[in-house]
Amino acid sequence: MAKMYYEKDCDLNQLNGKKIAIVGYGSQGHAHALNLRDSGCDVIIGLRKGGKSWPVAEKDGFQVYPVAEATKAADIIMILINDENQAEMYQKDIAPYLTAGKAIAFAHGFNIRYQQIQPPADVDVFMAAPKGPGHTVRSQYVAGKGVPCLVAVEQNATGKAYDIALAYIAGIGGARAGVMETTFHDETETDLFGEQAVLCGGVVELMKLGFETLVEAGYEPENAYFECIHEMKLIIDLINKGGVAMMNYSISDTAEYGEYVSGSRILPYEQTKANMKAVLNDIQDGTFAGKWIAENKNGRTFFNSKRALLAKHPMETVGAELRKNMLWGDDADPDTASN
Repeated sequence: MAKMYYEKDCDLNQLNGKKIAIVGYGSQGHAHALNLRDSGCDVIIGLRKGGKSWPVAEKDGFQVYPVAEATKAADIIMILINDENQAEMYQKDIAPYLTAGKAIAFAHGFNIRYQQIQPPADVDVFMAAPKGPGHTVRSQYVAGKGVPCLVAVEQNATGKAYDIALAYIAGIGGARAGVMETTFHDETETDLFGEQAVLCGGVVELMKLGFETLVEAGYEPENAYFECIHEMKLIIDLINKGGVAMMNYSISDTAEYGEYVSGSRILPYEQTKANMKAVLNDIQDGTFAGKWIAENKNGRTFFNSKRALLAKHPMETVGAELRKNMLWGDDADPDTASN
């Protein structure tokens, strides 16, 4: 079993006297920064001058600097901007000021795994990766809980990289839930696979096809939305709490029987497994990374067209109207999405 760490294994004092620069103030960035500050850490924010997040971070009470200045001032630099923008910013604003003994950190291993970023040998390189969206990292921390995290160390130049990484994770609340040790290599490949095959690619396609099948058969789109999309959260919350067994305990025997007789008809075992292995192979050999890097260099034509098509899909438009008419429909705050 993978090695696990908890609050008793983490010493926040390892961060005493260290200035932490959070680069980026989006979903993960705001959560890390606010949680670390609430844990008593010295936090500054590094952003692109004139970016829309600058006034947001200032409003939240942080000192905000251009990335290069934040890197110069900080002992730990956590990069929390989008994967596709990290390499360029690193080369321009971080690498020239990444002096010996500092630490550079990531919440996802993409740019280290695929060598888009290659830090010098005299700095620590670690990962503190919450297994949930940034808004959940924040809301769970505020509630006195935490989101489970992964920890990995790629370079241990100072000999204290693991201590620093675990302290950082404790600071964002992850040690309250549990911290699992991994590597940049394994985190990157399993994370990409999970997103593509199950959590995002797989689940969204499954919901969309279910919705379309019911609507094309003549059922009301609103009914199709509730049955194939809205209830997904209720099912996943049960699985998250007690596994598939708890979900099956909580649903009807009719539903459980349907699970056994129809699940493999929807996702034929051998073909689905073969398709998943093909996706994993593309991740392992760098094919996916190469396509994504090229997509960003070439104007994101495919990406943007797919996003535009999804926005127009009845699954999205019907869902938006339904949510407006529900008692909870005026709650558009992602910080409460897991509550």
